[in-house]
Amino acid sequence: MTQRPPLPIACLTINADRLIERLDELATIGQLETGGVCRIAFSETDVQARQWVWQRMVDAGMTVRVDAAGNLIGRYAGTQEELPALATGSHIDTVPVAGKFDGCLGVLAGLEVVQTLHDNQLRLRHPIEVIVFTDEERSVIGSKAMAGELLDDPTLYVRLDGTSIESCLEKIGGSWAEIATAKRFQLTDAGEKRSDIAAFVELHVEQGGVLEAAEVEIGVVTGVVGQYRFAVTILGQANHAGTTPMDARQDALLAAAQLVVAVNQIATTTPGDQVATVGYLTVSPNATNTIAGQVDLRIDLRDLSQVHLDGLVAQIRSACEQIAQSTGTEITIQPTLQIRPTLAAPQIMAVIENVAHQLQLPTLELPSRAGHDAQEMGRITDMGMIFVPSRSGISHSADEYTADQQCVQGTMVLLKTLIQLDDCYD
Repeated sequence: MTQRPPLPIACLTINADRLIERLDELATIGQLETGGVCRIAFSETDVQARQWVWQRMVDAGMTVRVDAAGNLIGRYAGTQEELPALATGSHIDTVPVAGKFDGCLGVLAGLEVVQTLHDNQLRLRHPIEVIVFTDEERSVIGSKAMAGELLDDPTLYVRLDGTSIESCLEKIGGSWAEIATAKRFQLTDAGEKRSDIAAFVELHVEQGGVLEAAEVEIGVVTGVVGQYRFAVTILGQANHAGTTPMDARQDALLAAAQLVVAVNQIATTTPGDQVATVGYLTVSPNATNTIAGQVDLRIDLRDLSQVHLDGLVAQIRSACEQIAQSTGTEITIQPTLQIRPTLAAPQIMAVIENVAHQLQLPTLELPSRAGHDAQEMGRITDMGMIFVPSRSGISHSADEYTADQQCVQGTMVLLKTLIQLDDCYD
């Protein structure tokens, strides 16, 4: 049989059936009888899924390695191997009850891009890397290690069941002792980061309902929001609910209620697109006939602008001071999480939008309000993200759903984006 000549690179089309079949096949690893998928990072099902992806990377003509952070990296050689790589990918670990799209679509779409090039005997100038990042759903240790953002204390990454991060990484071929080698950049004499990755593009389901509501097929992500979390402790005086006059009370729950309202008002009245939530609250002694003596609550604050986040934090701290004074309570606020926002590279956003329009797919610019590996990668290289719709905005659930055609469309946009970016970077 005569072998057909390779297609021109501009005419490439992914194999839609193969992409969907692989999404379905990967979802069988860790499939729950009650519906959904469970592949907690470092679990047996996670290891099995990584081995499954490894084999498909090899089948697509990639060389495969695991770095010290446990990241699974498939590399498809370019015609100019000295160039920094164009990278894509996501994660395949899940929350305890997940759907089959979160993270997995980004990995399998990247794999399909490379498989399409391999099937047609084509290579870009740049090498292409498809990365399966380690433990995105909890510690984000894989992408943080690549970005040089890990803290040195391994006890900070102990699993909920008490398992050490050292043993977890060893299980998947990584090494905490050598984790510094996972960094993908060097510092120049001027203190700038020079990465061996030219650009990183991640395809992901939106995990929200914006695209579906707007009836738009492709989201062009403007950046990944920063996330600040605070633990707030309010100390009052527990006392008898019947015998303590109203003007003699130090009611910690009353102060907490005022703070919950204040956080909401700050988020809704301050110009901008920020979100702020109090989603956790405990009351002590939590008795019907007793004034609350202590309340512990948690604040979650997110925005795309670091300056704006800092201003919102100042407003919340001021509200704590005012409420403490007016209620006779003591309020302390301590940060528990501070993740800086990361903006998408304008050049990559422009290419994604241009590609989508060429494919006659409507686009919408929007921020990602959920965290992604792209957020960490954007600290060392140009970053972009492509969103496809999530039905009813549901994610981290067995009911998570993105239509086959939307998965295919997003993968086509990823393919064409990487092809165009090949001419944008040296």
